[in-house]
Amino acid sequence: MKRKLVESSSLCAVGYDPNTQTLEVEFNSGEVYQYYAVPQRVYRDLLAAPSIGQFFAHFIKTTYAWEKI
Repeated sequence: MKRKLVESSSLCAVGYDPNTQTLEVEFNSGEVYQYYAVPQRVYRDLLAAPSIGQFFAHFIKTTYAWEKI
Protein backbone atom coordinates (compact mmCIF):
# COMPACT_ATOMS: atom_id res chain seq x y z
CA MET A 1 0.00 0.00 0.00
CA LYS A 2 1.33 3.42 -0.91
CA ARG A 3 1.65 5.74 2.09
CA LYS A 4 1.68 9.53 2.30
CA LEU A 5 4.22 11.24 4.51
CA VAL A 6 2.60 13.23 7.32
CA GLU A 7 3.82 15.83 9.77
CA SER A 8 3.40 14.34 13.22
CA SER A 9 5.53 13.75 16.28
CA SER A 10 4.40 10.11 16.41
CA LEU A 11 3.33 9.07 12.89
CA CYS A 12 5.57 9.08 9.83
CA ALA A 13 3.18 8.07 7.04
CA VAL A 14 -0.34 6.79 6.41
CA GLY A 15 -1.98 4.93 3.56
CA TYR A 16 -5.51 3.83 2.78
CA ASP A 17 -7.13 1.19 0.58
CA PRO A 18 -10.76 2.16 -0.07
CA ASN A 19 -11.60 -1.27 -1.50
CA THR A 20 -10.81 -3.04 1.77
CA GLN A 21 -11.22 -0.01 4.08
CA THR A 22 -7.75 -0.68 5.45
CA LEU A 23 -5.75 2.13 7.02
CA GLU A 24 -2.00 1.58 7.23
CA VAL A 25 -0.02 3.62 9.73
CA GLU A 26 3.77 3.87 9.92
CA PHE A 27 5.08 5.26 13.18
CA ASN A 28 8.29 7.24 13.56
CA SER A 29 9.70 4.16 15.31
CA GLY A 30 9.40 2.27 12.01
CA GLU A 31 6.58 0.00 13.20
CA VAL A 32 3.68 -0.46 10.77
CA TYR A 33 0.10 -1.31 11.71
CA GLN A 34 -3.03 -1.92 9.68
CA TYR A 35 -6.46 -0.91 10.96
CA TYR A 36 -9.51 -2.60 9.45
CA ALA A 37 -13.04 -1.46 8.48
CA VAL A 38 -12.02 2.20 8.67
CA PRO A 39 -14.45 4.38 6.69
CA GLN A 40 -12.87 6.60 4.04
CA ARG A 41 -14.22 9.73 5.77
CA VAL A 42 -12.15 8.82 8.87
CA TYR A 43 -9.03 8.63 6.70
CA ARG A 44 -9.84 12.02 5.16
CA ASP A 45 -10.50 13.50 8.60
CA LEU A 46 -7.17 12.10 9.84
CA LEU A 47 -5.26 13.83 7.05
CA ALA A 48 -7.12 17.10 7.68
CA ALA A 49 -6.75 17.07 11.46
CA PRO A 50 -4.73 19.87 13.11
CA SER A 51 -2.93 17.15 15.08
CA ILE A 52 -2.72 13.85 13.22
CA GLY A 53 -1.30 12.06 16.26
CA GLN A 54 -4.10 13.23 18.56
CA PHE A 55 -6.78 12.37 16.00
CA PHE A 56 -5.28 8.91 15.58
CA ALA A 57 -5.10 8.34 19.35
CA HIS A 58 -8.68 9.50 19.99
CA PHE A 59 -10.59 8.18 16.99
CA ILE A 60 -8.68 5.26 15.47
CA LYS A 61 -6.25 3.52 17.82
CA THR A 62 -8.81 2.00 20.19
CA THR A 63 -11.80 1.98 17.82
CA TYR A 64 -10.76 -0.35 14.99
CA ALA A 65 -9.34 -3.86 14.86
CA TRP A 66 -5.65 -3.80 14.03
CA GLU A 67 -2.66 -5.96 13.21
CA LYS A 68 1.04 -5.21 13.37
CA ILE A 69 2.73 -6.00 10.05
